[in-house]
Amino acid sequence: MATAARRRPPVDEWLTLTEVLTELKITRATWYRWRDRGLTPEAKLTPTGRIRVRRSVLDAFQEELDAA
Repeated sequence: MATAARRRPPVDEWLTLTEVLTELKITRATWYRWRDRGLTPEAKLTPTGRIRVRRSVLDAFQEELDAA
């Protein structure tokens, strides 16, 4: 009897700020304005000071924008 191959769940990758800006179709200035107002998705700073956002968090954020 053959066993079914197990599928690995997709990796919840970390996106760079540039990737996030491209997907949201906003400028860096808009990102920082939104961040100052508490409107950006949850982000994390790397030890080198770079901003990263999880794919799942960005997807949820985009769904909220579409629903509004």
